[in-house]
Parts: sequence; structure tokens; C-alpha cells
Amino acid sequence: MFAYTLRRLLQMIPALLGIVVITFILSRVLPGDPAIVMAGEQATDDVIAKIRMDMGLDKPLFVQFFSYVGQLFQGNLGFAYHTGHTVLSDFATRFPATIELTLASVIIAICVAIPVGIIAATRKESFVDHISRVFSLIGACVPIFWLGLLFIYIFYSILGWAPAPMGRISGELNPPTHITGLYVIDSLMTGDMVALKSSLAHLLLPAICLSTGTMAIVARMTRSSMLEVIGQDYVRTARAKGLSETAVVGKHSLINALIPTLTVLGLQFGGLLGGAVITETIFSWPGVGGYVTDSILAADYAPIQAFTLVSAILFSFINLAVDLVYGLIDPRIRYE
Repeated sequence: MFAYTLRRLLQMIPALLGIVVITFILSRVLPGDPAIVMAGEQATDDVIAKIRMDMGLDKPLFVQFFSYVGQLFQGNLGFAYHTGHTVLSDFATRFPATIELTLASVIIAICVAIPVGIIAATRKESFVDHISRVFSLIGACVPIFWLGLLFIYIFYSILGWAPAPMGRISGELNPPTHITGLYVIDSLMTGDMVALKSSLAHLLLPAICLSTGTMAIVARMTRSSMLEVIGQDYVRTARAKGLSETAVVGKHSLINALIPTLTVLGLQFGGLLGGAVITETIFSWPGVGGYVTDSILAADYAPIQAFTLVSAILFSFINLAVDLVYGLIDPRIRYE
């Protein structure tokens, strides 16, 4: 397994280099001049030229690229001109919020989608199966921004069940003592139940909104995998031996059906990071997604490139972890 893991890590290098080159080129060919955006429409040419020189945009493209790569090797993700801070410090402040939102979405998706997929497969063509199909179809088709606005309108404006979609905790409360940056975990670790209640209330709606698409896809994949496994001879043999339905489904069917589901979950992680940009903007969630949106509006290159690169690194490691988990679920899998 060590050799396999090392080989996968080495294979990430050309992929990440490709991401660096593509994001750099795309950020330079997009319309809009960052210097004009920073200076304002009424700024003189001299002021714009001075800002362009300070940002290094007056240099040839290949010089800008090698300067950018050199900074990356030094652990420097660049400077965010629209905030006046380094990208690294902005990420350190905002990334825990995005991680908390993404993890909550994954947990919700797993807790809802896998049981729904199992029930739909074991009760094929039943009422529950038909409902799960409709749920999956709607969940996969509905845009996140529309769903987010609908959730806010129903649960905040009409029913009043959810708090105002502003931030991670009520404005009347102090955030929990910083330990991990994840408000729910920090509240539990410090025993701050008031902060925990407010954090969960603010987290629930955006997390459900973000996880809806993943729930739909994972539920369909779990159902399909379960149907395929349930039809195998060893499952029929287990039933013939008189094992309970719980043992047949949980021990002999589900474990073997989880590998395709895990693959989909790993691939969906990239979609969740992308969806976080929209969700955080709608719910005013102070994470990296909203930060990147502001960076795009300000034509600020460095944060956009950094977010793409960090997302690619996280996506690569998540998929590597998923591949390694295969061996734990099915001992027949060997890494060569």
C-alpha cells in the first residue's frame, strides 16, 4: 500500500502543475483590467499605470507566471488587493467556515441518501421506491441558488423557523473560543451550549441546500449498487441459510455495494466545493466561497488562483483516501 500511495502522490504533481498553468492563463485572458477595477473608473492613466506596476501586471506574461510559481514554492499564495491582506491569512480566517459547511453537507448526504437508497432497493417498485426516484430527480435538477432562495423564503420569511441567513452565529452572541475554527466542534469542546444551538441553527439550512444534489446522486447510486448485489448468488445463499434480512442486507449486501457509492462521494466533493461558492453567497456565509465571489467581482487574480489550486489539492487527497478505504471495505482488493 505504501508504494501505491507514493505512486498516487507522485501522479498528483503533473495534475497540479496543469491546474496552475490553466488557472493562470484563464485569469489573464478573462475580460476586465484589475488595475482599473482597483483604481475606479474615474482614475487617471498615471494612477492606473502605477497600480498595474505595483501588481506586476506591466511585466511580460511569462515573467508573471514564473514569479507566481516561485511564490507558490515558497508557500506564498499571493496578495489579495481587494482586502489588503495576504491570501494565506484570508484563507486561514475563512477556510474553517467552508470546511464546516462542506463536512456538514457530506454528513447529511450520507445519513439521508444511503438509507434511502437501501430502502428503495429492498422495496423495488414500491411507493417508497417511486418517492425516492422523484426525490433524486428533483434534487439532481434543481439549481442551488434557486433552492437556497426558496429555503430562505419558506423557513425564514414565512415560517420563521430558521434564523436570518447572515453568518455562522447570531450577531448577539460571541463566537465560541477558537480551537479548530469549526463553530459546532468548538462549542462542544468548550461546553458552550448557547453558541452550539445558534451555530447549528445557522448551519442547517445552507448545509441541506448544498447537500441536495449529492443526496440525489448518492441515493440513486446506492439503489443501483444494492440491486446489483442483491441479485448475486452469495446473497441468495445467505438467505437460503436462514440469515435474518438485516444480516443479509447489512453484512452481505451493503458492504459490497458501498464501493461505487464511495467513488461517487469522492467525486461529489469537488462539486460541493464549487457549490459552496454559490451557497455561501446566498446565505452570507463567511467562508472562502463568498471571498472568491468578491475576488471575481474585483478581478483580483491571486485569491481565485489560490482557491482553484487548494480545491484541486483537497479533491486529489479526498479521492486518494477513498481509494485507500476500498481495501478496508473489501479485503480482496490489493494495491500494486
